[in-house]
Amino acid sequence: MSSTNGDQQPVKLSLPLKYQQELFQELREKDELVVIARGLGLLRLVTNILHSYDAAGNNLILLVGADDRENGWIGEALAEHAAISMAPRARGLSVVNTDVMSVGTREKMYAQGGIFSITSRILVVDLLTSLLNPETITGVVALHADKIVATSLEAFILRIYRQKNKAGFLKAFSDSPEPFTTGFAPLTTMMRNLFLRNVSLWPRFQVVVAQSLEGKKKAEVIELEVPMSESMRDIQNAIMVCVEASIRDLRKSNSGLEMEDWSSENALHKQFDVVMRRQLDPVWHRVSWKTKQIVNDLTVLRGMLHTLLTYDAVSFNRHLDTILAAHSPPPGSTRQTQPPWLFLDAAHTIFDTAKRRVYTGKAPANGTRPDNIDALRPVLEEQPKWAVLAEVMEEIDRDLYFNPVIRDDSNGTILIMCTDTAQCRQLREYLQNMHDLLGDGSEDEKNEKDGKPEDKEPSAEFMLRRKLREYLDWKDQFKLISATLFAANQNNGSGTTNQRGADKYRGKPPPNKRRRVRGGGGAGSVPTRATNGSILASEDKPREVATLISEIQPTETETAQKEEIIADPLEDMEDYYQLYDTQDLVVIHAFDGDMDEHILEEVKPRYIIMYEPDTAFVRRIEVYRSSHNDRNVRVYFLYYGGSVEEQRYLSSVRREKDAFTRLIKEKSQMAITLTTDAHGIEDPQEAFLRTINTRIAGGGRLAATAQPPRVVVDVREFRSSLPSLLHGRSMVIVPCMLTVGDYILSPNICIERKSIKDLISSFKDGRLYNQAETMFQHYKSPMLLIEFDLHKSFTLEPFADLSGSLASTSSTPNASSDLQSKLVLLTLAFPKLRIIWSSSPFQTAEIFESLKAQEMEPDPIAAVRVGLQGGQMADEQAFNREPQDMLRVIPGVTGKNINNLVHRVGSLKDVANASVEELEPLIGKEAGRQVQRFFCKSVLDG
Repeated sequence: MSSTNGDQQPVKLSLPLKYQQELFQELREKDELVVIARGLGLLRLVTNILHSYDAAGNNLILLVGADDRENGWIGEALAEHAAISMAPRARGLSVVNTDVMSVGTREKMYAQGGIFSITSRILVVDLLTSLLNPETITGVVALHADKIVATSLEAFILRIYRQKNKAGFLKAFSDSPEPFTTGFAPLTTMMRNLFLRNVSLWPRFQVVVAQSLEGKKKAEVIELEVPMSESMRDIQNAIMVCVEASIRDLRKSNSGLEMEDWSSENALHKQFDVVMRRQLDPVWHRVSWKTKQIVNDLTVLRGMLHTLLTYDAVSFNRHLDTILAAHSPPPGSTRQTQPPWLFLDAAHTIFDTAKRRVYTGKAPANGTRPDNIDALRPVLEEQPKWAVLAEVMEEIDRDLYFNPVIRDDSNGTILIMCTDTAQCRQLREYLQNMHDLLGDGSEDEKNEKDGKPEDKEPSAEFMLRRKLREYLDWKDQFKLISATLFAANQNNGSGTTNQRGADKYRGKPPPNKRRRVRGGGGAGSVPTRATNGSILASEDKPREVATLISEIQPTETETAQKEEIIADPLEDMEDYYQLYDTQDLVVIHAFDGDMDEHILEEVKPRYIIMYEPDTAFVRRIEVYRSSHNDRNVRVYFLYYGGSVEEQRYLSSVRREKDAFTRLIKEKSQMAITLTTDAHGIEDPQEAFLRTINTRIAGGGRLAATAQPPRVVVDVREFRSSLPSLLHGRSMVIVPCMLTVGDYILSPNICIERKSIKDLISSFKDGRLYNQAETMFQHYKSPMLLIEFDLHKSFTLEPFADLSGSLASTSSTPNASSDLQSKLVLLTLAFPKLRIIWSSSPFQTAEIFESLKAQEMEPDPIAAVRVGLQGGQMADEQAFNREPQDMLRVIPGVTGKNINNLVHRVGSLKDVANASVEELEPLIGKEAGRQVQRFFCKSVLDG
């Protein structure tokens, strides 16, 4: 396909499918929001749009919202497009971040033009300081439009751009339709944040998309439903029973909340934890301790559902051991702090069955050999998918043997896709060792089946025996670590330790524990229960562990293979160095979003094995196959029948379809705001009315200010959403490098803003007292703003222990750590300090507007000079922000002396290595001692 740029020159594009071409033409003609289904090639479309403008030259394009991996993908694709189309004006992608770009460098780059991917914090400051003139921008491309909410920096950037530039284009993209369907008129609200009026929806069931992907040639798909083993099915059912019981208790304890999404079906989704916490956050300080525990338990249980299907039997049992140890009380404790689900019989089934998958049997009697059939022995149950994977690989080998010549453009490569890198390592080890024998290495052992070792059925015993040996070694170490941690916690909690009492029960269960055996297994094969009914961590007796270790001692073959791998010096590596033959190449890769398109294009696989179902990757295979008519693809689709894996896949498809259906309906009924122009910018008359200030002075007249109100903001504050909300209230934001305060509202009002997290840390290191002191030295009305999150509880209770009080400061050791007590001490030290409590950034913006009503406008130059020593200049962009922020929290460093360290010491490392004599001329003797003591103590503690 070819297109034309502004100079009517043809531009070659890589959009072979019809829906891609139609969507490209739409985007060239008008500005719009594109919501496309996952896996349909979003980044490919964005790359072609950027290349069409880049090839024209003399354009300044901004890419907003791209992460590092996407920058690499787009940059590489733009370079390939420029090489193929031989466009002399194309410059490719330039990434602007805090690592290498100074003010002068960025200004020169902006003047030369090109495509720039800029971090949001840098871009918003450059736009506000006019380092980058918005009128010179040709257009803006915004990725991940679903994340651009009203309080985001990206929405701030788009507002600045559209207010001063109405001729440039603006195009937004998203491949996640679900966020556009939550809330009241969510699509309309999102379009208002993006300053767009047009939206284009492209689901998988769209007619053009379906016709493009369901052409004459389709990928050959072989669906393999793998039945779970009986033990895996029992564990999964038991986990679901625990999940349902936890959700039922949660709904019962919080009947006043919206609980429509709290169901066992929705619990399978990845975002279930986020949705639940979002609903509970506003009342988190009022919910019971049991509710908080259940929320954490659901996260644990959902993780167990995933690990059951992905981990091997040994690793899964090890995972359960860590969960049980984390929820078990210390030895000898009578407190009932275990999660409620551990009291269920289903929990006993989980731990009992998981252990029986690894080893089973009875412990031998004293002095007897474990030769009988009931002796403790390893079971090492294999994952059912492993055998199916081996069969698929054997089928592919037969196909390659009978069809050795590739009759198309694809390679003979086998591509195996799975969930994560841990599973990639697991599958690689299984495929490497599935035909290894466990005998003594003799020829008779190897040739027991027709003299061909390859006749042996694929088995994971070789791998699982090694994992079991590592598991037993880990378990011994884990017991020692747990005992040490429990002893340390007991020492810290009580101040004294009854060592004699601890030795009394060492190696034995505490008095409140009793053994409970079920299912005919030995005592060492089932978990134990406490007297209150909860499950406790089982401890195998030393004799039982020794028996099991003797059963899994490495054979001569295993030892020889391990030594061979370690002892290979690779001295003759050059004799064997050559390129891999694609016919023999097996690539195991984890699902990686849009990066999977690169894998398909570079590997060009003939066989694809989807070890786990993934909706987006299924579509990527369809796009890949439809885009290359000269490549044949055979796809093996593996999934556990009747498992949560299958339900999660079907549910994700259904949720995406429902989301697009809602978007299509809302699009047909969407209202257009008439107070804005075609670009979503407010009418000039409305903007002028916003500048009218009702300052009543005696006669009660209205005064129309010639200029909107102005606020001087520290550049570090652009991490928060408050500057964006102030700008939305028609205030002029002046970013500066402030030494004193965060916001300057007037010559008299200086405000230090603290989030709850920052407030706690500034109390710990004493930074807040120094900041309050410097504010009182230079301003008449210093204020401390304590700002809470919008959707979280407006209280300090979740962040502080209120058991102590000021009255008991001398008698209670932990009273000094009480957050409210420290606030009282701060007000006692600074009686004139005003404290502003704000429930959200929106309320803060209203408070700032009311505070400025009767005040003069601040002078940015004067605000920058405040706190600087005589003759010192403030260059807000001369140094990196992160080292300065680290330097500010060091004891002894204040707002007065930090500039001496920044300008006269080379780096943070030099400050750490400086002596007291070297620091004394810069910050004083006492401050130098504090800095030197801080770093020396850190080294000694490390």
